Amino acid sequence: MNIYPNYYCKKITDIKLEFLRDNSIKALILDVDNTLIDIDKKMVDGLVEWHNKIISSGIKTIILSNSNKIHKIETVAKALNIEYLYLGLKPLKRGFKKAIAKLGLQPENIAAVGDQIFTDVIGANRCGLFSILVKPVSNKDFLITKIKRPIEQKIINNYIKKTNEGNFKNN
Repeated sequence: MNIYPNYYCKKITDIKLEFLRDNSIKALILDVDNTLIDIDKKMVDGLVEWHNKIISSGIKTIILSNSNKIHKIETVAKALNIEYLYLGLKPLKRGFKKAIAKLGLQPENIAAVGDQIFTDVIGANRCGLFSILVKPVSNKDFLITKIKRPIEQKIINNYIKKTNEGNFKNN
């Protein structure tokens, strides 16, 4: 099982159109918590403008969240004017497969963006998607996520080391 992302960056708005085009990405599956919004439900600065630019370039987007808080997901989806799926059960394939079907594209042309290795990255990699890991928007986390963060940090440190050795694609 591949636990490393294909790409790692500070925040979602750092993902550039040129990078997506260079990697044949035609759609993005977006996580919500600590990717698009912080734990207090505040959106990432510049998110709406970034998303509008992505959409106007022809790249499709959809939200896939593990959250069961439909109102929270719906609020973000409405602000970005995109479809959403909740209770995604990531890293299981089911939610990703639903998102892939809604996007109507081949997995190799879709990137999944999220802040967690054990849900977003592993799930994306299992489905043959291009995985993009972003740093969490906030240091505040839900309890289960807090427990996993130190392990994820060790994986990220190893990823960065290997990236610097030229073993991974990273920009």
